[in-house]
Amino acid sequence: MKQRSESFTSSSRRGAIGKGCLIGLGVVGALVLVAVMLLWSGYNSLVGTQEDSRQKWAQVENQYKRRFELVPNLVETVKGAANFEQQTITQVTEARASVGSVKMPSDLPTDQAQLDAYIKAQAQLGGALSRLMVVAEQYPQLKATENFRTLQDQLEGTENRIAVAREDYTKAVATYNKSVRSFPKNVLAGMFGFETLPQFTAPAEEQVVPKVDFGTK
Repeated sequence: MKQRSESFTSSSRRGAIGKGCLIGLGVVGALVLVAVMLLWSGYNSLVGTQEDSRQKWAQVENQYKRRFELVPNLVETVKGAANFEQQTITQVTEARASVGSVKMPSDLPTDQAQLDAYIKAQAQLGGALSRLMVVAEQYPQLKATENFRTLQDQLEGTENRIAVAREDYTKAVATYNKSVRSFPKNVLAGMFGFETLPQFTAPAEEQVVPKVDFGTK
């Protein structure tokens, strides 16, 4: 009888130990699963904010490109006005050439100095175009042409879209950079090569998109 009792006690202990091991393994498995889910969620969040920044930057470039392509037609149009100031035309042409000389990556900008040079060139072109339009106000025969009025409207719309695109990009990059620097996503960022993106840091006078209002409406 005593041997049966000892055997039963031993079996109970082994059962309790086995049950405890199973519970322990279950807890460890649950913790691992939670950790994996957090890693997956954090990684996807970084990818999402990075992709949003990429899309917003594409819009910035699209609007700048649109303005860049308007310049030749605008220059040719104002050349048709008698005695139009050649210096103003030259400034616009040179500013456009400066924009074309700054090479940016096909994807997101990653170098702050390169982005600053790009934005500075764009600001100079915007300023030159604004001066050209101010001068054009002195030529009623030029303002009366349909082609010039069309270009005015297109340029005004483009400048407004540039302002919106830049603001959207600034917000998107701020969100992404915050994620990259904040714990625990900064650990994932380091593991998977997510780096902070440069922001618009040119002087204030170069960041302000020229307000285009030619009084055409």
